[in-house]
Amino acid sequence: MSDNTNTGSAGAAPLNSASYSLYPVRRRGKHKIFIGMAPGVGKTYRMLEEGHALKHEGIDVIVGLLETHGRKETSEKAEGLEIVPRKQYPRGELTLTDMDTDAILKRCLATSRFASTPQLVLIDELAHTNVPGSPREKRYEDVEVVLTAGIDVYSTMNVQHLESLNDLVARITGVVVRERVPDRILDEADEVVLVDVTPETLQERLLEGKIYAPQKIQQSLDNFFQRRNLIALRELALREVADNVEENAIATTPNGQFCNIHERVLVCVSTYPNSVQLLRRGARLANYMNAPLYTLFVAAPEGFLTKEESLHIHTCEKLCKEFEGTFLRVTNSNIANAIAQVAEKYRITQIVIGESQRSRWQMLLKGSLTQKLVRLLKNIDLHIIASEKMVSPK
Repeated sequence: MSDNTNTGSAGAAPLNSASYSLYPVRRRGKHKIFIGMAPGVGKTYRMLEEGHALKHEGIDVIVGLLETHGRKETSEKAEGLEIVPRKQYPRGELTLTDMDTDAILKRCLATSRFASTPQLVLIDELAHTNVPGSPREKRYEDVEVVLTAGIDVYSTMNVQHLESLNDLVARITGVVVRERVPDRILDEADEVVLVDVTPETLQERLLEGKIYAPQKIQQSLDNFFQRRNLIALRELALREVADNVEENAIATTPNGQFCNIHERVLVCVSTYPNSVQLLRRGARLANYMNAPLYTLFVAAPEGFLTKEESLHIHTCEKLCKEFEGTFLRVTNSNIANAIAQVAEKYRITQIVIGESQRSRWQMLLKGSLTQKLVRLLKNIDLHIIASEKMVSPK
């Protein structure tokens, strides 16, 4: 919510994106993103379809920006929905057009004064770069303005436009994507929907002229729309949505446990020499599962490491980084609780520990680390790695 609320009358200033707080906002709007592997999968069509369904339920739905790219089915699907006219930008003999954010705000916020009906704006192509001279450079920035005004937004994008995937997509397809969306936009979305078709279906749509004009079909098939490219992009889209679901969703279990889709391996090391062995075993496990590797060392609050012990932990940290893992160091007098807390924080699914170094009498009196972890951990596999017995020098 904006802190720059205008305390004057509604007519004291023109309603635009800089003064949308003229009317009180009860909440930030909700953002739903339809994402796909490539143009033509049906993102815009699906967005319009849901817009029609919500309009029939009584929600005030308008189209803020629609890009049909000449696709007949998409144009027909937009019929019956109010479309906000584009803003015109004269450029010499040319006139460029783009989304009119101020007009969207004026239409929605003026209406909201007289009714409490939820409002939804459909905005196509989230990664679009605005016309030079626009108030904001990117369309996703306009979307954020609309959301801040308390208006819900449905938008669309392709996975190759995600900032963190830019280099990878360039290596896969040979195409450098210029229009990009920061990862935080996807992370902060209230809902992400994958609109998916098989690579074969997408190529069929292309050949039928449902994606691009006839003169661009063969060029597209020979370049971006090659089957191997589409397979790789589809996998990226599937993984991205799976990651997003895991980050934002809680499983519907009675105890509210997080829903872990991907495996994550945690190796617990100590000052004992077998820690290096544990790390190597954990790294192999992570590699088999294609999972992130974490290594944890729990230091005692009042403890003091000898020079030899410090060097050993440093060796473990260095080895962890060689395995492209993340080394974690926490201070806690209760080792089992520390491990359980880290496992919950990082959504760990597999834990690797060494067999107990305690004597049988110590385990009977105080219990083993394994027993404590079994009681504390839920839905996490525990791997206890046997090691050669070390003979202490006398």
